[in-house]
Formats: sequence, structure tokens, C-alpha cells
Amino acid sequence: MSTILKNRITSIDFLRGTIMIIMALDHVRDYLYSGSFYFDPLDLTKTSGVLFFTRWITHFCAPIFMLLAGTSACLIGQKKSKKELSVFLVKRGLWLIFLEMFVVNFGWNFNIGFPMFFFITIWALGLSMIILAALIYLPKQLILGISVTIIAGHNLLDGVHVPGSSLEAFGWSLLHDQQFFMWHKEILLVGYPIVPLMAVMSLGYCLGGWYTAGYDVIKRQKNLLIAGSCCLLAFIVLRYTNVYGDPVKWTAQKDGFYTFLSFIKVNKYPPSLLYLLLTLGSAFLFLSFTEKLKGKVVDVVSVYGRVPMFYYLIHIYIIHLIAIIASALTPGQDWTIWFLKQPIWFTRDLKGYGFSLPVAYLTWILIVAGLYPLCKRYDTYKQANKAKWWLSYL
Repeated sequence: MSTILKNRITSIDFLRGTIMIIMALDHVRDYLYSGSFYFDPLDLTKTSGVLFFTRWITHFCAPIFMLLAGTSACLIGQKKSKKELSVFLVKRGLWLIFLEMFVVNFGWNFNIGFPMFFFITIWALGLSMIILAALIYLPKQLILGISVTIIAGHNLLDGVHVPGSSLEAFGWSLLHDQQFFMWHKEILLVGYPIVPLMAVMSLGYCLGGWYTAGYDVIKRQKNLLIAGSCCLLAFIVLRYTNVYGDPVKWTAQKDGFYTFLSFIKVNKYPPSLLYLLLTLGSAFLFLSFTEKLKGKVVDVVSVYGRVPMFYYLIHIYIIHLIAIIASALTPGQDWTIWFLKQPIWFTRDLKGYGFSLPVAYLTWILIVAGLYPLCKRYDTYKQANKAKWWLSYL
């Protein structure tokens, strides 16, 4: 049983650590790469293959993080009653929403006046936990059915929009429509609508049943392999037909390579069915193939996966500070631009700022490597102080 537990924790933490490392690449690119402020790296008329994949690979992070959060909730539930788990999920969800609104938003903006509020990854994670707190009272088969139905069917809502800045428009945006809003003098960005991400978390909760103590390892690997293969096969078939599953169709481009890029360019806000088939299918295969994987790389990467919130909060502040320093050292740039009063992509004051993609990659590697000792130390502290309740919230 201890071997199964060890393998389970290692494979999950290894996947979570991998996506946390990849996530930082996108944020470094946002703040340091010169082209980030002028065009979308997924714009096939302007991008290069390397730049496209620099952005595209980070698409795997948010849905997999949601999935594994649900799996972790299931595993925590092995040691708690349903009521205790539900209360824990509500409290943790509220805490995460608070972190998003104030700690994370300040990290993005460095403006104590909070002129902007971004409803992005952590808020969606927190609200999904609160929803999961209610769903766990249902039979798992019913939770699975609800999750799959929402994930598969939510693209039927793609044509529904509520214009304007009314409360109704904001509410619908929170559910299924990425939008900017003005509230008094504040800018609100709903970056991560909750549907279908909440269903991804509840799907992860169901996935946790395969990781309970005593579950056969070989059977788990086989189940994950089948699930991942079916998801990717469904992605290929649905994407090729262009019938359903993503609001943006793929089209023939100037050559075969860019046509392939169009094929795999799927909608992230909100995550389309095809986006989730591709990302979650890959996650299932990763978990299957790394079930028994060991070694130094696994050990190091898993450290980031065991302290994801600690790592997430710190890396935002470090990247933003580096952007301030880089701007201050750039001739003709006003470093105070990084104490943001509006989204940086709205400004026109960044001409001449920014670095090449190789510099962004090097900075990313240095930041991730530099954070390892801190993450390792915090992980060691957590492992030695499991009885301290507040650690479960970080």
C-alpha cells in the first residue's frame, strides 16, 4: 500500500510541477518579450513556429491544474467525512478568491489603488472548489455524468452573449463569455469564465477514485491510457470535421506547417471542448506513462508540484520586479509604467522596450531554477509540520 501511495503522489506531483514550470514561461514572455505588446503569438499571420509553441504549450496549465485540484480533493476526502471535506473546500475556495482579488491582482499590477481586477486562474479555482463542495454529496457516477455533459455540451452556448456593462452581462461573462468591463473607475477582466472549468475540477474529483489506496496500479495505468487515447482520438475527429467543439474553425494556411498550427489552435477562453480533449487527454497519458517513473528530474520537478500556490504567488512578483528593472535600464523607457493603471496591452508607452525570445527563455530558466531552493525549503517545512492546519491553505 505504501508503494502505491508513493507512486500516486509522485506521478500527480510530477505532472503538477511540470505545468507550474511551463506556466512561468508564459508570464515571462508577457512581461519581457518585445512582441508581447503588439500582437497575439497565436496570430498565424504574424507569429513564428517557436513563438506560437511558446504560447501554445502553456495552454495545458490551467485545465490540468483544475483537474489535479479535483483529484487532490478526492484524496483529502479519504481522511475526512463528506461534511468535513465540504467545509474545507468552501473555506479554501473563499480564501483563493481573496488571494486572487488582492494578492495576485496586486502582483500583476503593483498598484495599491487596485484600478484593475482580473478574474483569472485562482478565482476560477476557488469558485470551482465551492461548487465541488456541494457536488460531493452526489453519487460519483452522477458527478461524472454532470462533468462530462458540461464539458461536452457547453459549446452550444458559444452564440449567447449579453452586451453592455450591466450586472447581467457581467454575470454571464463570469459563466461563459470572456469580457472587459468598467465598474466605476475600475477595469474588470473576466479572463476565466467558470464554465466548463468547474466541470474539469469535478471530473478530477472522479479521477481521484483511481488513486485511492489499494487501487490496482496496472489497472490505473490502463484506464489512464484508454482515457487519454480516446480524448485525443475524439479531438482529431471532431477538429478535422470542423462541425462542433470550438468556436473557431481551422483553415488551410500558406503551407502545411501553418495549417497544422491552425488545426491545434483551440479556444482557451472559455476552454472549448476540443481544447479540453487535447489538454486533458495529454494529462491522462502523462499520468499513465509516469506512474512508475523515478529519478532526479522527477524528484526536482515534483517539488514545484507539492507547493504550487507558494510558487505561483512568488513567481508573479519576481517577474514583475524584473520587468521594472529591465524597463528602468532601457533608454527612453519610464519604469513607472509597470505600476499599472490599465492593462499593459492598452498602453502605447512601450515602444523600444522588450527583449528577444531567447532572452525571455533564459530569464524563465533562471527564475525557475532560482525558486527551487525556496520551494524545496517550504516543501520540507510542510512535510515536517503536517499538523499545522493553515499550511493546507498554501
